[in-house]
Amino acid sequence: LFKSWMDTEHRVILNVGGIRHETYTHVLKKIPATRLSRLTPNLANYDPVLNEYFFDRHPGVFAMILNYYRTGKLHYPTNVCGPLFEDELEFWGLDSNQVEPCCWMTYTQHRDTQDTLAVIESLDLDGDPPTQEEIAKKFGWEDDYYSGTLNRWQQIKPRVWSLFDEPWSSQSARIISCFSVFFVVASIISFMLKTHPTFRIPNIIVTVQSALIETGEGTYSFAARPLGMEKESTVPHNIFFYIDLTCNVWFTLELIIRTIFCPSFHRFLSSPLTIIDFTATTSYYFDLILQAILVSTGSPVTIDFLSIVCVLRLFKLAQHFSGLKILIQTFKASAQELLLLVFFVLLAIVIFAALVYYAERSQINPNNQFTSIPAGLWWSLITVSTVGFGDMVPKTYLGMLVGSLCALMGLLTIALPVPVIVSNFSNLYSHSQARAKLPKKRRRVLQAHEVKPPGFAPHLKPNHHPHKGRKKSSTATSPTVANGPTKIIHNGGPNTHLLNSTLGS
Repeated sequence: LFKSWMDTEHRVILNVGGIRHETYTHVLKKIPATRLSRLTPNLANYDPVLNEYFFDRHPGVFAMILNYYRTGKLHYPTNVCGPLFEDELEFWGLDSNQVEPCCWMTYTQHRDTQDTLAVIESLDLDGDPPTQEEIAKKFGWEDDYYSGTLNRWQQIKPRVWSLFDEPWSSQSARIISCFSVFFVVASIISFMLKTHPTFRIPNIIVTVQSALIETGEGTYSFAARPLGMEKESTVPHNIFFYIDLTCNVWFTLELIIRTIFCPSFHRFLSSPLTIIDFTATTSYYFDLILQAILVSTGSPVTIDFLSIVCVLRLFKLAQHFSGLKILIQTFKASAQELLLLVFFVLLAIVIFAALVYYAERSQINPNNQFTSIPAGLWWSLITVSTVGFGDMVPKTYLGMLVGSLCALMGLLTIALPVPVIVSNFSNLYSHSQARAKLPKKRRRVLQAHEVKPPGFAPHLKPNHHPHKGRKKSSTATSPTVANGPTKIIHNGGPNTHLLNSTLGS
């Protein structure tokens, strides 16, 4: 009997979310400095009638938490989301890093998901136009927006910026976006076609010789007689000059407008797309000036190698196509894997270049192409990358063995990091597609301190009903304030003594 009474005395009943759990006091004391280790009957959530502690928390997570007190091992429940589990652990005063190793990968998966969603949020893949509040936050004008003191410049600047930077914001922005894509594509096509022989005009040098020619009636005169022609060089057709000039005028105008109306001048200039656009535009005008100087000096040399920078404008299409943004972000997320791949490839290139050099010298080989180890670097590179041009091949049996091992090592070296890169792309793409289907605006959930009981008036005392026990009267008037003391006229009733006592006090 005494043992049974002691057992009942040390038993604790915990009602979590409507589900009752029973344990012992010494079990809850196993993990000190936590919420459950400090339970006392003086707490507000203790019910002396039912002899239980009530907590309005998630009951499914609490089963794992109570099991942590019993066994000392914290396992992750697979039927709840990671942030919910972290919130519950924080409420009960437990450390989330105490999760068992068998559940650690599953538990930390939500952190990777949150990082992925943060990256997608930074990519700005939304197809819906932003709200006025979001625009004000982007430009740092929240205070002016909430106070309604936006001036004319603050109203025009976001509109012009959205026309050139957010193609989905309006119909006019879509038209400007189409123009931008058209000029980028036209510039790239012009850059490629003007190198084709069909679209180039040759510079021909005609060799002439002065000769004495009889003109008739016994008269003679000197005249130039062509001896031969030589094609010195070729230049692009003149139409490409006007195409490039038109495209670069558009790029210059677009760059100036985007610079003036950008939300943050520092972030805009440090953007990779801005650097590419500025470099390509500057190189075109610099190339144009150099050619003008050479033409004025009579030099036949033309310099147009700087125009190759315009190819980088293809990255501007990432602003208009979300898939290209995700692909670029995939390479950023896979930077460590790519560096590891480059390191392994370089290591394999050096090793097999040295091996094949000595392997080819192990036998009599009059057609040996591997005259040095640096010459073998090219062979090992194309063999590791499984390209195999065949311009350099080993002739000895030992060299063929080294070549076979080099090809197999290349397959393994390249195949190992590729699944990680594909997984990163699949992860980003699937989350971006799922996020695009979610509603942009969600229903607001009131906080606990915002919820008020029905009929609650903060200016009245509890259990005080303003209309209870009051009689209707047509002669009741409001308090009259005169030069003297305040006089309250009342027709009597059950609350008259309350008023008199209040006035007396």
